[in-house]
Amino acid sequence: MFKRLSIFLFGVVSYAVFFATFLYAVGFIGNFAVPRTLDGTPAVGFATALLVNLGLLGLFAVQHSVMARPAFKRWFTRLVPETAERSVYVLLSSLALIALFAYWEPLGGVVWAVTDPTLRGVLWGAFVFGWLLVLVSTFLINHFDLFGLRQVWLQLMGRPYTPLEFRTPGPYLFVRHPLYVGWLFAFWATPTMTISHLVFAIATTGYILIAIRFEERDLVAHHGVIYQEYVEKVPMLVPFTRKRNVDEAFLRRQRG
Repeated sequence: MFKRLSIFLFGVVSYAVFFATFLYAVGFIGNFAVPRTLDGTPAVGFATALLVNLGLLGLFAVQHSVMARPAFKRWFTRLVPETAERSVYVLLSSLALIALFAYWEPLGGVVWAVTDPTLRGVLWGAFVFGWLLVLVSTFLINHFDLFGLRQVWLQLMGRPYTPLEFRTPGPYLFVRHPLYVGWLFAFWATPTMTISHLVFAIATTGYILIAIRFEERDLVAHHGVIYQEYVEKVPMLVPFTRKRNVDEAFLRRQRG
């Protein structure tokens, strides 16, 4: 019982760290309410700052992608309890982001600055929409499983873990990756685009486009033909861009 309780408490702490990191990220990218943000007064030379920032982004990308691969999970669960694997992943991802927040070096310079109040409001609205879409998308597919709480709760109750069935609720009927769409809104929607912000947005967008390919390969391997049909019917990131519309029979099957 002590082991099960310890794993559960570890999962709760990992989730708490993640959620605090998520909230900090909103202020970090939006440049408000937190002590260190994307923008600020440069403290080192441009080249040094750029290398530091790319290194921090690369560290997160490698950790986030490598640990998500099935082969790594099979190896890693020889070292940690399988029920805690997701919580460890969430914690290490959060720590990689915390390192990025702590050591990010502003680059200076402005790419664009929108002064019209209406357009600024639209861009801030798109920024908020992106963060809400990210959060809502996680709950639609099971937020607590995605961040490891379901796994540690089931083991605390002495119940076996059952993988989630493939479903396409809400925005998943129109794009395969609404969570990533939300990130893109959050990263690019800003009334003032600095060089620091632009570097961050370009790097994270590139990472998303690469990560999707690996993720979808794993999803096809796991779900088989049902995910292959989903790929054929539903666009990746931009809704209504398929030549053929999603047929009603397919939609009814996914809703069921």
